[in-house]
Amino acid sequence: MNSKLTMILRLLLGLILLVFGANKFLQFMPSPPMEGPPADFFSALFATGYMIPLIAVTEIVAGVLLLTNKWTGLALILAATISVNIVLFHLFLAPAGIAAAALVAVLNAVLIYANWKKFKTLF
Repeated sequence: MNSKLTMILRLLLGLILLVFGANKFLQFMPSPPMEGPPADFFSALFATGYMIPLIAVTEIVAGVLLLTNKWTGLALILAATISVNIVLFHLFLAPAGIAAAALVAVLNAVLIYANWKKFKTLF
C-alpha cells in the first residue's frame, strides 16, 4: 500500500481519536440531544464513574500513538476496540450516525491491513 496514503489515513484516524477523546474531558464540541435508548446507555456509562474517562483515555492514547507513529500496532488494536463499539452503538441505538462510525472502522481496518505483518502472530 502507498506509504503516503497510509500516513494520511493514520494521521486522520489519530486526529479523530484524539479530538473525540479530548472532547469527553474538555467538552469543546456540543453534544447532540439524545433521548430513549442512546440516552439511557450514556447515562449508565456516566453513572459508573469510570467508563467515560476510560474510553476517553483509550481514544487519546491511541490517537497520540497514531499521530506520532509510535507503537502503531498497539494503537490500532486499541482503536479497533473503540471502533467496534462505535459501530455497534450506532447500528443498534443511533443509526443516524452510522456513516461517521463506518469511517472510523474503515480507516482502522485499512490501517490494520497495511500493517498486517505486525499482527500475523496474533492470528
